[in-house]
Amino acid sequence: MNIVDLHVHSNKSDGSLSPTELVDLAVEKGLSAFALTDHDTTEGLDEAIQAACDYNNREGFFNGKPLEIIPGIEFSTEYMGKDIHIVGLFIEYQSDIFKNKIQEFVDTRILRNKKMCDGLASAGIDITYEKLLEEFPCCIITRSHYAKYLLNHGYTTSMAEAFERYIGDHAPYFVPREKITPTQAVKLINEVKGIAILAHPILYRMSKENLENLVSSLKEAGLAGIEAVYCTYTKREELQIRKLAQKYDLLISGGSDFHGTIKPKLELATGYGNLVVGQHILDDLKKERDRRYFSAPNL
Repeated sequence: MNIVDLHVHSNKSDGSLSPTELVDLAVEKGLSAFALTDHDTTEGLDEAIQAACDYNNREGFFNGKPLEIIPGIEFSTEYMGKDIHIVGLFIEYQSDIFKNKIQEFVDTRILRNKKMCDGLASAGIDITYEKLLEEFPCCIITRSHYAKYLLNHGYTTSMAEAFERYIGDHAPYFVPREKITPTQAVKLINEVKGIAILAHPILYRMSKENLENLVSSLKEAGLAGIEAVYCTYTKREELQIRKLAQKYDLLISGGSDFHGTIKPKLELATGYGNLVVGQHILDDLKKERDRRYFSAPNL
């Protein structure tokens, strides 16, 4: 059975592997496709697509198993005080509409990061936004980068300690970033002919009523699917989300949420060992994309 992974991160956001290295690993793992879904950025997509093309024209052609890259993104949004993630698959990421909106996200991140650096500097830490960029070039700076910086420079003994003492949600130097709503993310994804997926809903630890309210409102906005196959889910949790998907007529998506060394022991394709995302899941999502955006008009 062909397997896919529809939730993967590179070092263009907070993963540790480059897009090209992800392609190499995907080939090693025997994947038929993966979606690169970096946080609020599409900077790695061209590199990943080119690397897969190079492989397919070389080895993939001969072994009969080409690798497909699904253009994606993972938006960080806010709902009822919680950080809710919306994954977009098959996005037309080179459209002007999309590029302009992404630049807005970049600008708000930069402002937030400068404020966090100022706060950490006031605590005696030798850090500036420019030093962060120098240490992590060509990346969308996230709190994981702060944690690595603090660890690398001896201010903490672990990344977990960095979050606990300095940059966690309730730590003294955390600065929240202005975020769009989940509904806005879904509508933006649909504007660029993408398929919007509610990522890892179990992780939000919402009440059943609040989660259903969220799903219901997003369905009205154009949500197409929900992540029911995920690296940390128990069988019971997967069944819960599958039932929710059935109730609201949503498709199933799934992925490892691979970040490389940022999440030790979490593997591409297999998660913590038991993850299996079958090709049929991707095929169903493609059919929905084609139905929405490429069906012939009624005559």
